[in-house]
Amino acid sequence: MPKKPVSAEPLSSGAAVDLPSTFEEAMAELQQLVSQMESGELALEASIGAYKRGADLVKYCMAQLDKVDNQVKILEGDMLKPFAAEGSGDEA
Repeated sequence: MPKKPVSAEPLSSGAAVDLPSTFEEAMAELQQLVSQMESGELALEASIGAYKRGADLVKYCMAQLDKVDNQVKILEGDMLKPFAAEGSGDEA
C-alpha cells in the first residue's frame, strides 16, 4: 500500500515535514531507515538525511503514543489505580 504523507508542523528543522498518516507506517519507515543505516549502504550525506528523517519519525511516534495514553486515561477515568507488583515486599 502506498504511503500517504501528511504535512505536519516542523519537528526538527525549520521546514515542514511530510509524515506518514499512521503510527504503523511511521514505524515501518523507521525500521527501514535503521536497516539501511546499519547495513552501511548509504553515503554519508544520505545517512545524515536518514538520521534527520528518523528523528522526525521518532518524535511523531512518541506524540502518537502520548495521545493514545491520554485517551486511555480519559476512558479509564477513576478506574486508574497504582500498580502494585507481586512480591514487592510490602507483606509482613
